[in-house]
Amino acid sequence: MASIMRMPEVLANATEAVISKWLVDEGASFSVGQPLAEAETEKALVEVPAEVDGVLGRKLAKEGTSISVGAPIAVLLNSGETAADIEKLLASENISVATTSTSGTAKGNHVVVSNSESVGTERVFLSPLARLMAKEKGIDPRLLHGTGPGGRIVKRDVEAFMPSGGGAKPAGDGSYSAIAHTPMRRAIARRLTESKSSVPHFYLSAPCIADDLLNMRKKINEWSEKKVSVTDLILKTVAAAFSDVPEANVIWTPDELRRFSDVDISVAVSTDNGLITPVVRAVNHMNLNQLSAVTEDLIARARIGRLKQNEIEGGTFSVTNLGMYGTNEFYAILNPPQSGILSVGAAKQKPVVVNGAITIASVINFTLSVDHRAIDGALAAQWLSAFVKRFENPLWLVV
Repeated sequence: MASIMRMPEVLANATEAVISKWLVDEGASFSVGQPLAEAETEKALVEVPAEVDGVLGRKLAKEGTSISVGAPIAVLLNSGETAADIEKLLASENISVATTSTSGTAKGNHVVVSNSESVGTERVFLSPLARLMAKEKGIDPRLLHGTGPGGRIVKRDVEAFMPSGGGAKPAGDGSYSAIAHTPMRRAIARRLTESKSSVPHFYLSAPCIADDLLNMRKKINEWSEKKVSVTDLILKTVAAAFSDVPEANVIWTPDELRRFSDVDISVAVSTDNGLITPVVRAVNHMNLNQLSAVTEDLIARARIGRLKQNEIEGGTFSVTNLGMYGTNEFYAILNPPQSGILSVGAAKQKPVVVNGAITIASVINFTLSVDHRAIDGALAAQWLSAFVKRFENPLWLVV
Protein backbone atom coordinates (compact mmCIF):
# COMPACT_ATOMS: atom_id res chain seq x y z
CA MET A 1 0.00 0.00 0.00
CA ALA A 2 1.27 3.47 -0.92
CA SER A 3 2.58 5.51 2.02
CA ILE A 4 3.89 8.97 2.80
CA MET A 5 7.55 9.43 3.72
CA ARG A 6 7.97 12.35 6.11
CA MET A 7 11.00 14.37 7.10
CA PRO A 8 12.48 12.62 10.13
CA GLU A 9 14.19 14.36 13.02
CA VAL A 10 17.54 13.77 11.31
CA LEU A 11 19.40 15.26 14.28
CA ALA A 12 18.31 15.64 17.88
CA ASN A 13 16.24 18.79 18.43
CA ALA A 14 16.34 19.78 14.75
CA THR A 15 13.07 21.37 13.62
CA GLU A 16 13.77 21.41 9.90
CA ALA A 17 16.34 20.37 7.32
CA VAL A 18 17.14 21.09 3.68
CA ILE A 19 16.85 18.27 1.16
CA SER A 20 20.34 18.63 -0.25
CA LYS A 21 20.21 15.75 -2.72
CA TRP A 22 17.92 12.89 -3.66
CA LEU A 23 19.89 9.65 -3.96
CA VAL A 24 17.11 7.56 -5.55
CA ASP A 25 15.19 8.42 -8.74
CA GLU A 26 11.42 8.30 -9.06
CA GLY A 27 10.35 4.83 -10.11
CA ALA A 28 13.45 3.20 -8.65
CA SER A 29 13.18 0.47 -6.04
CA PHE A 30 15.07 0.53 -2.74
CA SER A 31 15.60 -1.66 0.31
CA VAL A 32 15.27 -0.96 4.01
CA GLY A 33 18.20 1.02 5.35
CA GLN A 34 19.22 2.33 1.93
CA PRO A 35 19.83 6.12 1.91
CA LEU A 36 17.09 7.86 -0.09
CA ALA A 37 18.23 11.46 0.34
CA GLU A 38 20.79 13.71 1.94
CA ALA A 39 19.50 16.31 4.38
CA GLU A 40 21.44 19.36 5.55
CA THR A 41 20.82 20.75 9.02
CA GLU A 42 22.63 23.45 10.94
CA LYS A 43 24.95 20.77 12.31
CA ALA A 44 25.77 18.39 9.49
CA LEU A 45 24.88 16.74 6.21
CA VAL A 46 23.28 13.38 6.97
CA GLU A 47 21.66 10.59 5.02
CA VAL A 48 17.94 9.82 5.34
CA PRO A 49 17.52 6.03 5.18
CA ALA A 50 14.49 4.05 4.02
CA GLU A 51 12.54 2.41 6.83
CA VAL A 52 10.92 -0.19 4.53
CA ASP A 53 11.46 -1.81 1.14
CA GLY A 54 9.63 -0.16 -1.73
CA VAL A 55 9.62 2.06 -4.81
CA LEU A 56 10.04 5.85 -4.83
CA GLY A 57 6.76 6.87 -6.42
CA ARG A 58 7.01 10.66 -6.31
CA LYS A 59 9.28 13.25 -4.72
CA LEU A 60 7.25 15.87 -2.87
CA ALA A 61 10.24 18.04 -1.92
CA LYS A 62 12.72 19.50 -4.35
CA GLU A 63 16.44 19.64 -3.71
CA GLY A 64 17.37 22.82 -1.88
CA THR A 65 13.99 23.06 -0.15
CA SER A 66 13.85 23.46 3.63
CA ILE A 67 11.40 20.96 5.15
CA SER A 68 9.92 20.96 8.64
CA VAL A 69 10.27 17.78 10.67
CA GLY A 70 7.19 15.64 10.06
CA ALA A 71 6.30 17.24 6.70
CA PRO A 72 5.75 14.95 3.66
CA ILE A 73 8.78 14.59 1.38
CA ALA A 74 7.89 11.61 -0.86
CA VAL A 75 5.32 8.99 -1.77
CA LEU A 76 6.52 5.40 -1.40
CA LEU A 77 4.93 2.54 -3.33
CA ASN A 78 4.86 -1.20 -3.17
CA SER A 79 5.70 -3.20 -6.27
CA GLY A 80 2.88 -3.02 -8.84
CA GLU A 81 1.32 0.22 -7.61
CA THR A 82 0.85 3.06 -10.09
CA ALA A 83 0.44 6.83 -10.42
CA ALA A 84 -3.26 6.41 -9.63
CA ASP A 85 -2.31 5.09 -6.20
CA ILE A 86 -0.17 8.18 -5.67
CA GLU A 87 -3.02 10.57 -6.49
CA LYS A 88 -5.45 8.60 -4.33
CA LEU A 89 -3.08 8.73 -1.36
CA LEU A 90 -2.37 12.46 -1.73
CA ALA A 91 -6.09 13.17 -1.85
CA SER A 92 -6.83 11.02 1.19
CA GLU A 93 -4.04 12.68 3.19
CA ASN A 94 -5.10 16.16 2.03
CA ILE A 95 -1.61 16.83 0.70
CA SER A 96 -1.33 19.51 -1.94
CA VAL A 97 1.68 20.18 -4.15
CA ALA A 98 2.11 23.90 -4.60
CA THR A 99 4.57 26.52 -5.83
CA THR A 100 5.54 29.50 -3.72
CA SER A 101 7.53 32.64 -4.39
CA THR A 102 7.88 33.75 -0.78
CA SER A 103 8.61 30.69 1.33
CA GLY A 104 11.14 27.92 1.03
CA THR A 105 9.78 25.78 3.84
CA ALA A 106 7.31 22.93 3.64
CA LYS A 107 5.10 22.57 6.70
CA GLY A 108 2.29 20.25 7.63
CA ASN A 109 0.58 18.90 4.51
CA HIS A 110 1.54 21.79 2.22
CA VAL A 111 4.51 20.73 0.14
CA VAL A 112 6.78 23.14 -1.69
CA VAL A 113 8.17 21.80 -4.96
CA SER A 114 9.62 25.03 -6.31
CA ASN A 115 11.15 28.11 -4.80
CA SER A 116 11.79 31.38 -6.59
CA GLU A 117 11.64 35.13 -6.32
CA SER A 118 11.19 37.92 -8.80
CA VAL A 119 13.99 40.45 -9.17
CA GLY A 120 12.73 43.21 -11.46
CA THR A 121 11.25 41.37 -14.42
CA GLU A 122 13.61 38.43 -14.06
CA ARG A 123 12.61 35.27 -12.16
CA VAL A 124 15.48 33.78 -10.14
CA PHE A 125 15.31 30.34 -8.53
CA LEU A 126 17.16 29.94 -5.22
CA SER A 127 17.21 27.46 -2.38
CA PRO A 128 16.06 28.93 0.97
CA LEU A 129 19.57 28.71 2.37
CA ALA A 130 21.05 30.39 -0.71
CA ARG A 131 18.48 33.21 -0.49
CA LEU A 132 19.31 33.84 3.17
CA MET A 133 23.05 33.82 2.52
CA ALA A 134 22.72 36.15 -0.47
CA LYS A 135 20.64 38.57 1.60
CA GLU A 136 23.14 38.55 4.46
CA LYS A 137 26.04 39.19 2.06
CA GLY A 138 24.15 41.86 0.14
CA ILE A 139 24.47 39.94 -3.14
CA ASP A 140 22.06 40.57 -6.03
CA PRO A 141 20.68 37.08 -6.91
CA ARG A 142 20.75 38.00 -10.62
CA LEU A 143 24.56 38.02 -10.46
CA LEU A 144 24.73 34.42 -9.28
CA HIS A 145 25.20 31.39 -11.52
CA GLY A 146 23.10 28.45 -10.40
CA THR A 147 24.65 24.99 -10.41
CA GLY A 148 21.77 23.20 -8.73
CA PRO A 149 19.02 21.17 -10.47
CA GLY A 150 17.51 23.14 -13.35
CA GLY A 151 19.96 25.99 -12.83
CA ARG A 152 18.75 26.60 -9.30
CA ILE A 153 21.04 28.75 -7.11
CA VAL A 154 22.21 26.78 -4.10
CA LYS A 155 24.49 27.35 -1.12
CA ARG A 156 27.75 26.61 -2.95
CA ASP A 157 26.95 29.21 -5.61
CA VAL A 158 26.67 31.98 -3.02
CA GLU A 159 29.82 30.81 -1.23
CA ALA A 160 31.78 30.87 -4.50
CA PHE A 161 30.67 34.40 -5.36
CA MET A 162 32.08 37.65 -4.07
CA PRO A 163 31.05 40.75 -6.03
CA SER A 164 33.71 43.28 -6.99
CA GLY A 165 34.28 45.62 -4.08
CA GLY A 166 32.16 43.37 -1.84
CA GLY A 167 31.23 46.37 0.30
CA ALA A 168 34.75 46.38 1.73
CA LYS A 169 36.20 49.64 2.94
CA PRO A 170 39.27 51.09 1.19
CA ALA A 171 42.62 49.55 2.11
CA GLY A 172 44.12 51.21 5.16
CA ASP A 173 40.69 52.10 6.52
CA GLY A 174 39.72 48.91 8.34
CA SER A 175 39.30 46.84 5.15
CA TYR A 176 37.44 43.56 5.60
CA SER A 177 35.24 41.04 3.80
CA ALA A 178 31.92 40.01 5.30
CA ILE A 179 31.51 36.22 5.48
CA ALA A 180 28.00 35.10 6.34
CA HIS A 181 27.62 32.60 9.17
CA THR A 182 26.82 29.09 8.01
CA PRO A 183 24.09 27.18 9.85
CA MET A 184 26.75 24.89 11.31
CA ARG A 185 28.83 27.83 12.56
CA ARG A 186 25.72 29.32 14.21
CA ALA A 187 25.02 25.98 15.89
CA ILE A 188 28.60 25.69 17.16
CA ALA A 189 28.47 29.22 18.53
CA ARG A 190 25.14 28.61 20.27
CA ARG A 191 26.11 25.27 21.82
CA LEU A 192 29.51 26.43 23.06
CA THR A 193 28.06 29.63 24.49
CA GLU A 194 25.43 27.61 26.32
CA SER A 195 28.08 25.19 27.58
CA LYS A 196 30.51 27.82 28.82
CA SER A 197 27.80 29.93 30.46
CA SER A 198 25.73 27.16 32.06
CA VAL A 199 28.19 24.34 32.86
CA PRO A 200 30.67 24.85 35.73
CA HIS A 201 33.97 23.91 34.09
CA PHE A 202 37.19 23.12 35.89
CA TYR A 203 40.48 21.94 34.43
CA LEU A 204 43.27 19.51 35.31
CA SER A 205 46.53 19.23 33.37
CA ALA A 206 49.24 16.58 33.23
CA PRO A 207 52.40 16.25 31.11
CA CYS A 208 53.01 12.69 29.93
CA ILE A 209 56.27 11.12 28.73
CA ALA A 210 55.26 9.66 25.38
CA ASP A 211 58.41 7.80 24.23
CA ASP A 212 57.31 4.29 25.23
CA LEU A 213 53.88 4.70 23.65
CA LEU A 214 55.30 6.21 20.44
CA ASN A 215 57.88 3.42 20.17
CA MET A 216 55.17 0.81 20.72
CA ARG A 217 53.08 2.40 17.97
CA LYS A 218 56.06 2.16 15.61
CA LYS A 219 56.57 -1.52 16.39
CA ILE A 220 52.85 -2.32 16.08
CA ASN A 221 52.71 -0.64 12.66
CA GLU A 222 55.70 -2.67 11.44
CA TRP A 223 53.58 -5.82 11.77
CA SER A 224 49.99 -4.64 11.52
CA GLU A 225 48.20 -4.39 8.16
CA LYS A 226 46.03 -1.60 9.59
CA LYS A 227 48.15 1.34 10.72
CA VAL A 228 47.41 2.56 14.23
CA SER A 229 47.39 6.31 14.89
CA VAL A 230 48.36 8.15 18.06
CA THR A 231 44.68 9.09 18.39
CA ASP A 232 43.74 5.39 18.38
CA LEU A 233 46.15 4.75 21.24
CA ILE A 234 44.80 7.73 23.17
CA LEU A 235 41.22 6.50 22.72
CA LYS A 236 42.16 3.04 24.02
CA THR A 237 43.94 4.63 26.98
CA VAL A 238 40.90 6.80 27.76
CA ALA A 239 38.66 3.72 27.76
CA ALA A 240 41.08 1.83 29.99
CA ALA A 241 41.20 4.74 32.46
CA PHE A 242 37.41 4.53 32.74
CA SER A 243 37.71 0.82 33.53
CA ASP A 244 40.06 1.83 36.37
CA VAL A 245 37.77 4.66 37.56
CA PRO A 246 34.24 3.70 36.40
CA GLU A 247 32.66 6.29 38.70
CA ALA A 248 33.86 8.98 36.29
CA ASN A 249 32.00 7.57 33.27
CA VAL A 250 28.91 9.68 33.95
CA ILE A 251 26.82 12.53 32.57
CA TRP A 252 24.67 15.06 34.40
CA THR A 253 20.94 15.40 33.80
CA PRO A 254 18.48 17.59 35.75
CA ASP A 255 16.96 14.53 37.39
CA GLU A 256 19.79 12.03 37.75
CA LEU A 257 23.44 11.16 37.31
CA ARG A 258 23.79 8.53 34.59
CA ARG A 259 26.67 6.07 34.80
CA PHE A 260 27.60 4.07 31.70
CA SER A 261 29.23 0.66 31.35
CA ASP A 262 30.54 1.23 27.81
CA VAL A 263 32.87 4.02 26.78
CA ASP A 264 31.54 5.91 23.74
CA ILE A 265 34.04 8.61 22.77
CA SER A 266 33.37 11.62 20.54
CA VAL A 267 36.37 12.56 18.41
CA ALA A 268 36.64 16.20 17.33
CA VAL A 269 37.16 16.46 13.56
CA SER A 270 37.83 19.77 11.81
CA THR A 271 35.99 20.17 8.48
CA ASP A 272 35.59 22.97 5.95
CA ASN A 273 32.19 23.77 7.48
CA GLY A 274 33.14 23.55 11.14
CA LEU A 275 33.73 21.05 13.93
CA ILE A 276 32.07 17.61 13.81
CA THR A 277 32.31 15.04 16.61
CA PRO A 278 31.56 11.50 15.37
CA VAL A 279 31.17 8.97 18.15
CA VAL A 280 33.32 5.82 18.39
CA ARG A 281 31.09 3.33 20.21
CA ALA A 282 32.21 0.82 22.85
CA VAL A 283 35.92 1.59 22.59
CA ASN A 284 36.44 -0.57 25.68
CA HIS A 285 35.43 -3.67 23.68
CA MET A 286 37.61 -3.05 20.58
CA ASN A 287 41.11 -4.22 19.79
CA LEU A 288 43.49 -1.77 18.12
CA ASN A 289 42.86 -3.01 14.57
CA GLN A 290 39.11 -2.69 14.99
CA LEU A 291 39.44 0.75 16.56
CA SER A 292 41.77 1.99 13.83
CA ALA A 293 39.35 0.89 11.09
CA VAL A 294 36.35 2.50 12.78
CA THR A 295 38.02 5.84 13.56
CA GLU A 296 39.57 6.12 10.11
CA ASP A 297 36.18 5.55 8.47
CA LEU A 298 34.32 7.99 10.74
CA ILE A 299 36.90 10.76 10.34
CA ALA A 300 37.00 10.37 6.55
CA ARG A 301 33.20 10.53 6.22
CA ALA A 302 32.99 13.43 8.68
CA ARG A 303 35.21 15.51 6.40
CA ILE A 304 33.01 14.94 3.36
CA GLY A 305 29.69 15.26 5.19
CA ARG A 306 28.63 11.61 4.98
CA LEU A 307 27.92 10.74 8.60
CA LYS A 308 24.64 9.17 9.67
CA GLN A 309 22.41 10.46 12.44
CA ASN A 310 23.39 7.88 15.05
CA GLU A 311 27.08 8.47 14.36
CA ILE A 312 27.08 12.03 15.68
CA GLU A 313 24.71 11.63 18.64
CA GLY A 314 25.43 10.46 22.16
CA GLY A 315 28.90 9.82 23.48
CA THR A 316 29.99 9.97 27.12
CA PHE A 317 33.36 11.71 26.68
CA SER A 318 35.30 13.65 24.02
CA VAL A 319 38.89 13.80 22.78
CA THR A 320 40.22 16.79 20.84
CA ASN A 321 43.75 16.86 19.41
CA LEU A 322 45.54 20.01 18.21
CA GLY A 323 48.98 18.52 18.50
CA MET A 324 49.40 18.32 14.72
CA TYR A 325 49.34 22.13 14.65
CA GLY A 326 52.14 22.41 17.19
CA THR A 327 49.82 23.54 20.00
CA ASN A 328 51.46 22.91 23.35
CA GLU A 329 48.41 23.06 25.63
CA PHE A 330 44.78 24.22 25.49
CA TYR A 331 41.56 24.13 27.49
CA ALA A 332 38.58 22.72 25.59
CA ILE A 333 34.93 23.60 26.18
CA LEU A 334 32.68 20.73 27.21
CA ASN A 335 30.19 19.19 24.79
CA PRO A 336 27.00 18.82 26.92
CA PRO A 337 25.66 16.59 28.27
CA GLN A 338 29.11 14.97 28.39
CA SER A 339 31.03 15.56 31.60
CA GLY A 340 34.57 15.46 30.26
CA ILE A 341 36.77 16.33 27.29
CA LEU A 342 40.47 15.59 26.98
CA SER A 343 42.66 18.09 25.10
CA VAL A 344 45.81 16.74 23.45
CA GLY A 345 48.84 18.91 22.72
CA ALA A 346 51.90 18.31 20.55
CA ALA A 347 54.66 15.85 21.40
CA LYS A 348 57.75 17.97 22.08
CA GLN A 349 61.27 17.17 23.20
CA LYS A 350 61.80 18.46 26.75
CA PRO A 351 64.16 17.87 29.67
CA VAL A 352 62.56 15.61 32.29
CA VAL A 353 63.71 13.93 35.49
CA VAL A 354 63.65 10.12 35.33
CA ASN A 355 64.93 8.09 38.30
CA GLY A 356 66.66 11.16 39.69
CA ALA A 357 68.50 12.03 36.47
CA ILE A 358 67.75 14.65 33.82
CA THR A 359 67.11 13.30 30.34
CA ILE A 360 65.40 14.40 27.13
CA ALA A 361 62.01 12.87 26.33
CA SER A 362 58.97 13.43 24.14
CA VAL A 363 56.30 15.04 26.30
CA ILE A 364 52.61 15.57 25.53
CA ASN A 365 50.50 17.91 27.65
CA PHE A 366 46.98 16.64 28.35
CA THR A 367 44.26 18.86 29.81
CA LEU A 368 41.01 17.45 31.19
CA SER A 369 37.96 19.75 31.18
CA VAL A 370 35.31 18.57 33.64
CA ASP A 371 31.68 19.33 34.53
CA HIS A 372 31.85 19.94 38.29
CA ARG A 373 28.15 19.08 38.69
CA ALA A 374 28.84 15.46 37.78
CA ILE A 375 32.47 14.91 38.78
CA ASP A 376 34.29 16.33 41.79
CA GLY A 377 37.95 17.38 41.71
CA ALA A 378 39.29 14.32 43.54
CA LEU A 379 37.47 11.91 41.21
CA ALA A 380 38.69 13.78 38.12
CA ALA A 381 42.23 13.67 39.51
CA GLN A 382 41.96 9.89 40.04
CA TRP A 383 40.83 9.43 36.46
CA LEU A 384 43.62 11.60 35.03
CA SER A 385 46.18 9.76 37.18
CA ALA A 386 44.92 6.42 35.80
CA PHE A 387 45.17 7.80 32.26
CA VAL A 388 48.74 9.04 32.78
CA LYS A 389 49.86 5.73 34.32
CA ARG A 390 48.54 3.72 31.39
CA PHE A 391 49.75 6.21 28.78
CA GLU A 392 53.30 6.16 30.10
CA ASN A 393 53.31 2.36 30.58
CA PRO A 394 51.64 1.05 27.40
CA LEU A 395 52.57 -2.62 27.72
CA TRP A 396 49.03 -3.28 28.97
CA LEU A 397 47.91 -2.74 25.34
CA VAL A 398 49.49 -6.05 24.26
CA VAL A 399 49.00 -8.24 27.33
